Amino acid sequence: MYDTILVPTDGSDPANRAVEHALELANNYQADIHAIYCVETYRYGEPALSSAEIVLDRLEEQGAAMLDELADRADNVGIDCGCTVCHGRPWEEILEKADEIDADLIVIGFQGQSHERRGKIGSVAERVVRHADRPVLTA
Repeated sequence: MYDTILVPTDGSDPANRAVEHALELANNYQADIHAIYCVETYRYGEPALSSAEIVLDRLEEQGAAMLDELADRADNVGIDCGCTVCHGRPWEEILEKADEIDADLIVIGFQGQSHERRGKIGSVAERVVRHADRPVLTA
């Protein structure tokens, strides 16, 4: 049923739950996982030797570390895992990556780091669900 699962992460609790679901599904279906972390450059502008560049570099390093940890976890249970750090609007980058890898499923946390309304779906998850042309599981 699933050969390739895309799981976006930002390190939030809902994203971590999504990772758990993605790993379990990948294990059950012998699927591959591709993890993506997006640095939201539109919030800071593109770097040009400024304090924004320092912030973006730090965010990229944090994202790469999260993805490395996820890849190690997947590898420990025999799941192939690719990783991408990208820049842009997360929902657009997620959908673009899903198309690129021909993902059968997107597993995404229902809220992210910047979401403050408890119990409400976050804007990234909402846009992914609304615009995806493939199944999306929110966790």
